[in-house]
Amino acid sequence: MAKRMLRTLIGASVLAAASFVQAAELPVVAITQIVEHPALDSVYEGIKDELAERGYVDGDNIRIIHESAQGNTGIAAQIARKFIGESPAVIVAIATPSAQTVAAAARNIPVVFSAVTDPVGAKLVISLDAPGANITGVSDMLPIEKHLDLLQRLVPNAKRIGTVYNPGEANAVALVDMLEESMKARDMVLVKAAATKTSEVLGASRSLVGKADAIYLTTDNTVISAAEAVISVGERSKIPVFAADTATVSRGAVAALGFNYYNHGRQTGAMVVRILEGANTADMPVETMDTLDLFVNPEAAARMGMTIADDIIAEAKKVVSNAK
Repeated sequence: MAKRMLRTLIGASVLAAASFVQAAELPVVAITQIVEHPALDSVYEGIKDELAERGYVDGDNIRIIHESAQGNTGIAAQIARKFIGESPAVIVAIATPSAQTVAAAARNIPVVFSAVTDPVGAKLVISLDAPGANITGVSDMLPIEKHLDLLQRLVPNAKRIGTVYNPGEANAVALVDMLEESMKARDMVLVKAAATKTSEVLGASRSLVGKADAIYLTTDNTVISAAEAVISVGERSKIPVFAADTATVSRGAVAALGFNYYNHGRQTGAMVVRILEGANTADMPVETMDTLDLFVNPEAAARMGMTIADDIIAEAKKVVSNAK
């Protein structure tokens, strides 16, 4: 009896050890994310689902590692170094700060970025058509002109538009510069408020009261992580808040004309699969997304002292309801 139990225990130990070795030998897909908020979380889910649909299943024939830097670039750098130690088949970097830290550390490992607004300006690639090194990915460059068209339809008399942004985030600076340039041609003025961390977003938003007719939020990760702070100021001060990403509409913004970030993740996942199957990042042009969805929130609009016209509501892919 004792011998049978011993053999059973030895057998189980051997199987467990074999499973551990097998898992350790699976190709690693390492995914780093600068911060957790609905848009970036959707990117991650889209990547995983695309990999699985194409036959790359975590724990089966690949091993997926995923970590968030919680908005801290120092932690992002630590994650990048840790991932390199895993000798992954590919590293996926979600958002510009994570992509920059990975790019600085991973010289010989394929890197695919996602949700990076200006990969050239962030010095991740030489050009969109010919990345030129071990990095490529999917850009979420915003259609600023279309966003301003929508804002002017919703608030025709708005001339001074406020925005909160992190001057230390490359994609945020690039978008603010584009926004300011586009607004000049429309005889509009951009009122900027800086927030270098999420705890500063509320104060920056309050500084716009009395100075802005409306507030527009880009895909700045620092600000979007604390979007509720901006929205609370908009509600108290009757300043309508508009967003560049549709997920923020469910959190209380008036409207957004944006990408589906889950689909953005699926597109990123497809690029990862190509690399797993032998493609060279240097030969893979940076991809963008063309399809835009309009989300509106009439109840949020009412809380901010405005009404969304019926024809705009009729155009929306989704009408959000989150009455308080």
